[in-house]
Amino acid sequence: MRRWSIPPTRRRLAWLALLVSAVALLVLVLMLLARANTAPPQMAAPARPPPSGLPAPQPVPVAAPAQERPQRRQLIEQVRLTDHTYCSYLEQARYPYASRPAGQHPDQLYPNQPVCEANPMLTENGESEPAVRIETTQSRVYLAAGETVQLSLRAVDAQGAALPLVVTRALAQGMGGEGKRPAPRVTLAFSSDDASAWRAGLAPQQGALAGFHGTIRTSVHYQAAGRAGVVLFDVLYSPELPATWGGEPRETLGPDALEFTVPLDVRLAGRYVVSGRIDDALGRPLALASFNDALGQGAQQVRLSVHGKLLHDADPPLPLVLRDVEGYLLRENVDPDRLLLARREGRVMTSRTLSLSGVPNLEWHSEERSRYLAEYAKDRLAARARLAAFDPGAALPPGECTQPKVAQ
Repeated sequence: MRRWSIPPTRRRLAWLALLVSAVALLVLVLMLLARANTAPPQMAAPARPPPSGLPAPQPVPVAAPAQERPQRRQLIEQVRLTDHTYCSYLEQARYPYASRPAGQHPDQLYPNQPVCEANPMLTENGESEPAVRIETTQSRVYLAAGETVQLSLRAVDAQGAALPLVVTRALAQGMGGEGKRPAPRVTLAFSSDDASAWRAGLAPQQGALAGFHGTIRTSVHYQAAGRAGVVLFDVLYSPELPATWGGEPRETLGPDALEFTVPLDVRLAGRYVVSGRIDDALGRPLALASFNDALGQGAQQVRLSVHGKLLHDADPPLPLVLRDVEGYLLRENVDPDRLLLARREGRVMTSRTLSLSGVPNLEWHSEERSRYLAEYAKDRLAARARLAAFDPGAALPPGECTQPKVAQ
């Protein structure tokens, strides 16, 4: 019998048709799966009421879609950030800029304390000698005309025991800027009672540096532990007094503060920046009072005030003490940018006020404070509104502070 067979060409066409059908079926399945994944979630049927006397079943929390979780975290972070910004400014602006709590300026409470440092010995060729430490002190950094700075140094070993040290030479020279002539330099005479601690005083007004204005660097060369070392001291010197303190300070009660008024005889008119420290009756720092305003020539008054609300909030033991008053004439677009006043060290005056009953206890307001609080409050409310609109059922993060009525 004759055997029939499918030609090769026709067999290839059949296999191709089967392959096309399989691919089409696979594409259809993938399309159906994608449509199922993107379909909106179906609302769950309302739960039937429980039988009488039984507690209602608690709803099972449904996880938010993955794309919503990062957005919600971002909205929550915006709420926290705007809340923190508002509350931080509200706290910082509770009192005027010229009357700040002492705790906010710990670095300015004792301006007349000597600067003490301890560093590894630095040799003259720039190498460090860790086995020897050089302890230095200088009585001040800013030096007004007529003032003197005291310098000292000593060497100790790793256990803190004193080592023999000998100062070989010490030179003080003004640091001129680029293009300026080198400033004159003077020799300082260091002395020691026991070949351990060496001391010297620098009084620029008594020598060739009397007319120099700027940084004076004193380089002290010494011998310790068999090696030659060097240590540097810097002070900012002001060669003329723009004004002098005149008369006795007095105390007055202003509309919202207790004021210490310090007379000043002004020789050079301009903007003066003055600060004083206020202690309570036990000697504890209470406030940093400052003055920043333009003064004309002649007899002027510098008012250093303690805001009444700050006093009532702190409720310190009275009387108050004004101490360590310092200041300078600000010079714009000039280097150095200031002419220093002679400082008034220690107690300047003691207040007569012994009770806070007559001191105003008013919240401080200013146009700038009200404007900033209004803007920060607006950002704060807008961030909370965005989060509430995105997730109405979620609780908002608690605020750091309450929102008082903003003064207009």
